[in-house]
Amino acid sequence: MSQPVQPPNQPQQPFGGQPVEGNPYADQPGQPAPAAPTGNPYGQQPPAPTGNPFAGQQPGQGAPFGGGAPFAPAPPARNNILLGVAVALGAAIVAGILYGVIAGSIEREVGYAAVGVGFLVGFAASKVGGSNPAVIAASAVFSIGAVYVGQLVGISMILADVAQIPFSEVVGDHFDAVTKAWSQEADFMTYLFLGLGAVAAVGGAKKAG
Repeated sequence: MSQPVQPPNQPQQPFGGQPVEGNPYADQPGQPAPAAPTGNPYGQQPPAPTGNPFAGQQPGQGAPFGGGAPFAPAPPARNNILLGVAVALGAAIVAGILYGVIAGSIEREVGYAAVGVGFLVGFAASKVGGSNPAVIAASAVFSIGAVYVGQLVGISMILADVAQIPFSEVVGDHFDAVTKAWSQEADFMTYLFLGLGAVAAVGGAKKAG
């Protein structure tokens, strides 16, 4: 028996040789076909982390949380009135003793030394306590006291040298004689040096502020 002859011009398959049935992209014209695999399993993976949380930031970007340089040190506080007064008192005691040693060694007072005492007290106090009026006033008062103590120390050194007795004995047992000698020897220059100390303290405080 002879086989039937196929009719001419049989319908052809779609372009590409793939049947329409079972092809999910056959009915979606205009969409690109999925990319073929390249053979590299790591080609599409994101870059591995470097361990630096800020590596992806562009230059000029600030630190996280919207801040600039993190942990910026705060400026030191310079408005502690009590500490400034305490520093003025301590500086006055030290400066007054030094002033007295100088005056007793040369057996005379020096105006520049009195100015130096006041300037040192005012500068140190204002450097710590700021330019508060209370600190400046305390510096002036303590400077007057420092110059006065220095004058007493100088007189005590002179009396100890004249009487040939220890300085500690003059201060401890004959301090009334020291104050009496100061009252008798006080003149215009004595009080002028006290005033110079106070004025210099104000100047030192303003210089530090």
